[in-house]
This record gives sequence, C-alpha cells and structure tokens, in this order.
Amino acid sequence: MSERTETRRSYVASRWERLNGHRRVPGVDLARGLAVIGMFAAHLVSIPPFEWTDASTWHDVVNGRSSILFATLAGVSVGLVTGRTTPFAGPELSLARSRLAVRAVLVWLLGIALISLEVPVLVILPAYAVLFLLVLPLLRLPAAWLFALAAALAATMPFVQFVVAGWSLWATPQGWLIDAAIGGHYPFLVWSAFVVAGLGVARLPFSRPRTAAALLGVGSALALVGYAIGAATAGARAGERESLWAFVTNSDAHSSGVAEVVGSGGFAIAILGLCVLVTSTPLTWVVLPLRAVGAMALTAYSAQLIAWALLQPAPAPGESKLSAFRALEPFWPFTLWTIVLCTAWALLVGRGPVEWAFDRIVRFAVPDSLETP
Repeated sequence: MSERTETRRSYVASRWERLNGHRRVPGVDLARGLAVIGMFAAHLVSIPPFEWTDASTWHDVVNGRSSILFATLAGVSVGLVTGRTTPFAGPELSLARSRLAVRAVLVWLLGIALISLEVPVLVILPAYAVLFLLVLPLLRLPAAWLFALAAALAATMPFVQFVVAGWSLWATPQGWLIDAAIGGHYPFLVWSAFVVAGLGVARLPFSRPRTAAALLGVGSALALVGYAIGAATAGARAGERESLWAFVTNSDAHSSGVAEVVGSGGFAIAILGLCVLVTSTPLTWVVLPLRAVGAMALTAYSAQLIAWALLQPAPAPGESKLSAFRALEPFWPFTLWTIVLCTAWALLVGRGPVEWAFDRIVRFAVPDSLETP
C-alpha cells in the first residue's frame, strides 16, 4: 500500500472519527439536525393551524417547537463543553466562560449579518447569543438546582414578559432596533428557561439509555400538561385576548405563555431523549445524514438564509416576499441539498465552515495560555 493511499485513508478515518467518536453525542447532533430541518419547514412551508382531528395539519408541530428545541440544545451544548456531568472549576472554568462569551458575540454578529439580508424570517441568532451570555453564571450549578431554576423561570417569566411586551418603546424606531438586536421574537426572559433546562440535562448522564428514557417520559408528561392547559382554556381565551390570564395560559407557538413554555419545553426534552435512544441502536447509521446537519447547524441555518436572499423573487403587487418565495416550493430542494452537502462536508472535510471559523477566532481571542494564572 502506497504512502499516499495510507495518508488518504487516515484522513478519511479522522473525519469519520470526528462525526462518530466519543467526543460527540450522536443524539444531540440528531436532535439539532431535526431542529434545523424543522425551522426550514417553519420558514418555507405555509402550514395550517394544528388540529388533532386533522392529520394534514400535524406538521404544524415544527412551528415554535423547532426553535425551542434549538434553544434547549444550546443549553445542552454549553453543558457539554463545560464539563458534562462534572462542571469545570477554577482556571478551566474561566477559560470556558471566556470562550463562550466570545462565541456569543460571534453568533450575535452573524445574526445581525443575516438580518441585513432582509429575508422575511425572524432570525433566532441574536436571541441565541443573549441566552449564551445569560447562562454563563450558572455553569457550576448541579442538575437539580438548574431544573429548579428552569421551573421557576417557566412559571414567572411569562408574567414579566406580558408587562415588557406592553411597553410603548417597541412601537418606536429605537424600540425596533433594540428588538432586532436582542431577538425579541424569541424573548430571552422566557426562553432562558429552555437554555437552563438544557444545561441541567447536560449535567446528567443523559447519553445512557435509561436516563434518555426518563427524559422522554418526563418531557412527554410536561408536554401533555402544557398543551392540555392550552386546549382547556382556548375557548375562554377567545374573548380575552389582551388579558394577562389569556397570555399566560396560551400554548400556541411563539405565545410565550406558561402553557407554551411547559408544553414546548417538555416536547424539546422528550425529542432529545428519543434521539439519544435512537442513536443507541443501529439506526444511528440510518440517521447519520441528519446528524451531519446537526453537527454544523450554524452553517446549515446561515446557508439557508443566504440562498434564500439570492433566490428571492420580486413579489407581485399585493404579495408578500414570504409568499412569493414559498410559491417556489423551496422546502424539499433546500432540505435535500442541505442534508447531502452537510453529509459530504462532514465526511470529506470535517467541521462545518462557520463552526470552524468561529473555533479559530475564539481560540485566537482566548488562547489556551489563559488557562494558567
């Protein structure tokens, strides 16, 4: 065997190991891949409101829940890079916090750049960046404390958000800029519950099938409770749309009510548990393309919006930009090309280009030498 052939095989093996090695959690990659594809669907497909009795509306599950799954997995990711079940301490923790802070700034800048494309999508990345920063003081907390805090945030922050959403500031040009800068459509006051819960999950040995099954069970129970509250109060809310009670009992997508936080937060935890269980079986190889998308979620998300900006047709008179683009039926082409390209990139090149660039910038800004006092 020639030296060139051996080098080529070693390179391919290293790419394979990066996607499938012990440093990655396949279930997290799968869940993140599903979240990305779910957001594609929420953006690119016109979906009627969910009705239990009408199976044709069931794909409305992607609305709101995909982005909440993405936020919950942000907390999981933070936990994975800060010690997993044993949180970092001392200089190691300081290094991790500094790098996460720099990464948050980069994510925010990327989000603002994507907003500047003027694609008719509410970009989640600015809110994602804010949530990264909010969770930094909590990295030493154990799982039980994190879950208790997540529950407290879920129970109280929708009430605070009701007050904040009523401020006259948001109707001003300055308010619009602030809202865009902090990702106001994904209110961090409420969404902090998802990231904290995700961090709590990462402090558990959740890659074990028994723990994953518990996450699936608990998450499903929470989802049932949240959506049951929303369904039971739907009729009464119809005549009180502006009241606090109607706000907090709402389980609709992007409503920010307690019922949505509990229901969709539970849904996200259940999906993560299910994904971990799936990837603990031979099915992990079947879903490898989706895992590849999840391994470079920022690249996939950004590429979708850049492609959208390039392909956006001029809307007809009276037609919105969103309707004009959806008329092209872009969901399946975007999704299939994303899966194919991400899989090929993961196996032939390695880390996604955005993830690679961010890692280089972060390590340059916060070098390993800062680990020692």
